[in-house]
Amino acid sequence: MENLVKKAKAGDSGAFAQLIRMNTQSMYKVAWAYLKNDEDVADAIQETILKCYEKLSTLKKDSYFKTWMIRILINNCNEMLRHKGRVFPTMEMEEGIFEEPGYVDCEWKEILASLDEKYQVVMLLYYSKSLSVKEIAALLEISQNTVLTRLSRARKQLRAEYEGGYIHG
Repeated sequence: MENLVKKAKAGDSGAFAQLIRMNTQSMYKVAWAYLKNDEDVADAIQETILKCYEKLSTLKKDSYFKTWMIRILINNCNEMLRHKGRVFPTMEMEEGIFEEPGYVDCEWKEILASLDEKYQVVMLLYYSKSLSVKEIAALLEISQNTVLTRLSRARKQLRAEYEGGYIHG
C-alpha cells in the first residue's frame, strides 16, 4: 500500500483510485456504524475521498494512509451527525456486515447495542475492523491506555450481561 501512496502523492490518479477501491469496504463499515443510512454513508465516503485527494500531500507517513483516511471519515461522520442534531449515535450495524451470515450478525448487533457508545466504537474498530490499539488510539485521538481501558470495560460489561442473561433467563 505504501508504494501506491507514493505514486498517488506523485500525481498518479490510478494509484489513488486503487487505494480507494482497496479501502471502500472498510470506509463503508465505519460510516454505517455511525450514520445507519445509505445516503448519508455515501455522502460521508464521497466527502472523505475528496478530502483525502486534496490533502494527500499532508500525509506524513505513507504507511498510515488507511488510519489517516478512516480518521477523516470519522470526522466527516461526526460532522454530519452534529448537523442533524444527533450527538450520540448508536452503533447498530447492517445485516451481512460480517462474513458469517445470519445468527452471528444478529448476535453481534445486539452485543454492540448493549454497550455505551464509546465502548461500541473501540469494539467495532478492534474486532470488526481488526485495527490495532495503536491505530484505534490514533483514529479516535485518545491514548492507547484509554483504548485498552475501554476494551477491558466493554468486555467486563458484556461478560456481566452474558452471565446475567443466563441467571435470569
